Amino acid sequence: MLKRVLVANRGEIAVRVIRACRAMGIETVLATSAADRDSLGARLADRAVCLGPAASAASYLQPGLVCQAARSTGCDAIHPGYGFLSEKFELAHLCEEHGLVFVGPDAASLRAVGDKLEARRHALAAGVPVVPGSSLVDSAAHAAVEAQRIGYPVMLKAAAGGGGRGVFVAEDARAIDSSFERASAEARAAFGDGSLYMERYVGNARHIEVQVLGDRHGGALHVGERDCSIQRRYQKVIEEGPASVLAPAIRARLHDAALRLVRHLGYVNAGTVEFLYDADREDFFFIEMNARIQVEHPVSELLSGVDLVAEQLRIAGGEPVSVAQEDIVLRGHAIECRINAESPDRDFAPRPGRITAWEPPSGAGIRLDSHAYAGYLVPPYYDSMIAKLLVHAADRASAIAAMVAALDRFRIEGIETNLAFHREVLRHPDYLEGRVSTRWLENVFLPSRRAA
Repeated sequence: MLKRVLVANRGEIAVRVIRACRAMGIETVLATSAADRDSLGARLADRAVCLGPAASAASYLQPGLVCQAARSTGCDAIHPGYGFLSEKFELAHLCEEHGLVFVGPDAASLRAVGDKLEARRHALAAGVPVVPGSSLVDSAAHAAVEAQRIGYPVMLKAAAGGGGRGVFVAEDARAIDSSFERASAEARAAFGDGSLYMERYVGNARHIEVQVLGDRHGGALHVGERDCSIQRRYQKVIEEGPASVLAPAIRARLHDAALRLVRHLGYVNAGTVEFLYDADREDFFFIEMNARIQVEHPVSELLSGVDLVAEQLRIAGGEPVSVAQEDIVLRGHAIECRINAESPDRDFAPRPGRITAWEPPSGAGIRLDSHAYAGYLVPPYYDSMIAKLLVHAADRASAIAAMVAALDRFRIEGIETNLAFHREVLRHPDYLEGRVSTRWLENVFLPSRRAA
């Protein structure tokens, strides 16, 4: 069992990990930036250390500083949360060098799935279907040749990326040059690597991800799937589970494909295997693997009763997964809304500032993961998410109704948020009837909202 964990993150995920550690009797040290010294996470941890200034490039994104903070405070492990260094093999490698436990997969696994093309190769080797696509394309001319072979429309995607950065669609040959240049430039800015590859663009697509766990004893299991199709600029906005669009036979095949990849990699710890579901063809394709805990992991926790962060800590400490596949029973339906300090009416521009009133909803079936409170100053340096509001109910219709009611009761003052925006989405007939895709929010909902 781990004894003291450095939590190398901020916001709600830092609070989530600290509370899981506390419940397991594990001491915590929070590594913060100067902007987060007085955060809720810093108050809850047994100790907090400052990595550096507010800019994440000089604090949260410095593997050497994070590793040194863990060593100097007597920690035996580092939990990276999500984002920042969570999927950077450099931090996992430093942990291995200095005898620290990385609460996540090993450096080799991070290398294997961190590069999207390498992940595709592993998926093919494991017998998992992938979206028809290309290897690296090194110029717009090369991309044009590959696009002709794949068939338009195509997506140009950052090989070293994730989170929707460095992704652009080319509808036809006329759009290839501009799409290539924009995708490559964004990939260089976001990841320091402008390498691109291509995939066939699936128009009526759903984004379905399977939650998986693996341990050092050969254990591998799934904790069901989540539908993350409500996206803007390839960033998830609302997640739910289970994926109501899937027929039982396809759901079983999807879970099996995810576990084949986990076993092929010898993957250890929590992760998600991401798929694109082609609703017109009723088929699915692997797109990537996220080798970390996900923002939307509470959806699976509500459905299954499995504490995924606690499982991460147990696995990192050398224990097997505490549950067997046959013990995991998914019940009801769960929805998560990401509550952001932003202005949907101003192209979702961040709106940092001080929260003057904070009265979240409560009651049966409601869960709130947050680091915010009345008086909290939302900083301008990081992602604008201030909370994750979740509901769990007997079925999808009941969960939607419960979420709308919870959003109605959530009172936040002092800053702009997307609370009302979420209510609008959840009340839309297309969402209610499940007629959505990964492009629905941008192509249907937002244009109609602007026109109203």
